[in-house]
Amino acid sequence: MTVDGGPTIILSNGIKMPQVGLGTWQSKAEDVKRAVAEAIDIGYRLIDTAAVYGNEEQIGEVVQEAIANGKIKREDLFITTKVWGNHLHPDNVINSVRESLKKLKMDYVDLVLAHVPTAFTSDNKFDDTVNVEDTWRGFEQVYKEGLAKAIGVSNWHHDQIARVLKSGTIPVHNSQVELHLYFPQKAHVDFCKQHNISVTSYASLGSPGRVNFISSTGMKIDWPVYPSELEDANVKELANKYNKTPAQILLRYVMDRGIAIIPKSVTPSRIKENFQLFDFHLTSEEIQHLDSTGNNHRLFLQPFMKGHHEDSFKSERN
Repeated sequence: MTVDGGPTIILSNGIKMPQVGLGTWQSKAEDVKRAVAEAIDIGYRLIDTAAVYGNEEQIGEVVQEAIANGKIKREDLFITTKVWGNHLHPDNVINSVRESLKKLKMDYVDLVLAHVPTAFTSDNKFDDTVNVEDTWRGFEQVYKEGLAKAIGVSNWHHDQIARVLKSGTIPVHNSQVELHLYFPQKAHVDFCKQHNISVTSYASLGSPGRVNFISSTGMKIDWPVYPSELEDANVKELANKYNKTPAQILLRYVMDRGIAIIPKSVTPSRIKENFQLFDFHLTSEEIQHLDSTGNNHRLFLQPFMKGHHEDSFKSERN
């Protein structure tokens, strides 16, 4: 289905989610304001943020300005935010969402996610008293009180999702995970399709910008060296065929699998390029050909989860 703002994905509760959005991880205050304003003007209707990104307030300012100027209505937008690990105790989830809403200057968000499955205390120590089932109860409260139109998870393993589907009263509407050509997440996507859970991909381009990331403590991560998906020979071949950029081929690869994308950029030309995806499709044979590289490596192992009883990537660690 396509509406203003591009194609949409219909969540299991009937909510329409734009398939293409603007990601805002690593986007600084002034940069994110310009990027969101540019994206809205281009036609983006999904904006993805998170409490831990530290830019909800700036995004709220731009959205309110666009509404005041008559460019959009609030109901035209789909805003996603996330609750960080130190607010995942079921008693704290709703307060975190209310704080996000205050910063965003909104009465509701369209989707709120548990950013990680691992709960921490306020001083960032492991909270061993909280399981994912407990966290999900907090998200169900947010949903029941109308503070979010949909609720979901991020960086969870599908076994954890299965547990809350069994214990909860409200289904998971969306799972946001690292997903790209060299980490296609086929088992996770198949699980989500089986349970009518929509999937959002982050790092859809292989996150070339991750090498510039500096944590809030000032630490710069020493990332493993992996081949660039933008330089993949099969990707370049299809870029030539369709007269598109390698980035557009990589984004279309994810979209044609029925998955939402939220590529991050603060550069106007790239924000525009990342939205020019609706005039072509990859065939199933072309997708299979892209998959033939056999690469399968996770870029974001979230080392802060290591040792936590809900570490979703423990089976992948050495």
